[in-house]
Amino acid sequence: MTTFSSTRTPARRGHLILWAGLAIALTAVNLRTAVTGFTPLLEIIGADLGFGVAVAGLLGTVPAASFGIFGFLAPVVTRRFGLERTATVALSLTALSLVIRALSPTTLVLVLSTVLALAGIGAANVVIVPLVKAWFADRLALWTSLYLILMQTGQFVAPLLAVPVAEATTWRVSIGIWAGPAAVAAVVWLVLALRLPADHHAPATATVLDARPRISRSSTVWGLVILFAMLSMSNYGIITWVPTVLTDAGGSAALGGSMVALYSAWGMVAALVVPHLATRLANPFVVVVVCAVALVAGYLGLLLSPLDGTLLWVCLLGIGVSTFPLCMTLINRRTRTPQSASAVSGFVQGIGYGLACFGPIGLGLLREATGSWTLPLVVLAATTVPGVIAGWFACRPRFVEDSVPRPPERADSPSLRP
Repeated sequence: MTTFSSTRTPARRGHLILWAGLAIALTAVNLRTAVTGFTPLLEIIGADLGFGVAVAGLLGTVPAASFGIFGFLAPVVTRRFGLERTATVALSLTALSLVIRALSPTTLVLVLSTVLALAGIGAANVVIVPLVKAWFADRLALWTSLYLILMQTGQFVAPLLAVPVAEATTWRVSIGIWAGPAAVAAVVWLVLALRLPADHHAPATATVLDARPRISRSSTVWGLVILFAMLSMSNYGIITWVPTVLTDAGGSAALGGSMVALYSAWGMVAALVVPHLATRLANPFVVVVVCAVALVAGYLGLLLSPLDGTLLWVCLLGIGVSTFPLCMTLINRRTRTPQSASAVSGFVQGIGYGLACFGPIGLGLLREATGSWTLPLVVLAATTVPGVIAGWFACRPRFVEDSVPRPPERADSPSLRP
């Protein structure tokens, strides 16, 4: 990945870095608002547009599906158009789609606009990581933490405002207001992109794509894939259905939104604590076990007593998905080079999100078929079992490169010459 030309003046370089920092911060805030600001209103929107649990589950699946698809496709786009230009288009698409979603006259338009909005966010979710590397390579840890905290802040604030804004105005205003921050982020990226050559940051995507067949033979990589898939399934299942679980038990829509906000707030704590544990412990498997126990306890609490102890159950769920920053940290800790880390990251997120997308819609269909949340919550609790097994392989102190077979050496290789 290229850096600033040495011929640029320090003042010019500093000016561009300020724009880049602002753009990255605004992008991070927007990465979850279109999801968590939407799910607490699904019942209200469904009553207005006339859809039920199955469509709500489909809408809950869109984020994970989009992130999975763009985990594979975004590098191809950035190789052709550059990181900043890709971010500009992604945020612009999101902003426009959020406006269309807020104006949706039918369920079909709502679903299609949600797909487009989350496609843009999926692309932004992928490119923000190399953008942080490209602009702030000398302060990578600081900006990674900042990016995760701002992402969690957006995830926390959006559901907290969703129901109160909808009650004060309409659900259309409540979900439409998030087009504004996305549009501002797109404008900042556009200003920055116009001041740079098209190939300013050209990511080494060829290495990422070529490495996939080999890293797929690593047990460490597959451990990360399954662990990431299970935690993502829990995450999107919680965001999509916990508000409905609580309202079905007699709670209010506002309670559902505030509990999603509380759940999201734990992500900020995890972003500060878990990466430090992962870097200081040779084998952080204990983190996986603690998170699994917390998830099971949270699910059982919602199953047995959803309205008594709700705060405790939701806090346990928030602690339980702390394996997300663990996975992000292990991708770097278990690889020797940035190229390997990029390859593993794309592989893990692409397949992990792809598997996780079946969670929300599958849980919704189980709820519709059985008439209660008992089986869906039991299924979610059961996902911790493969997660723990996969975590054992992911956390072992070994490098991915050490377990990946090397390609056969050519006949004219120096090692094979007499």
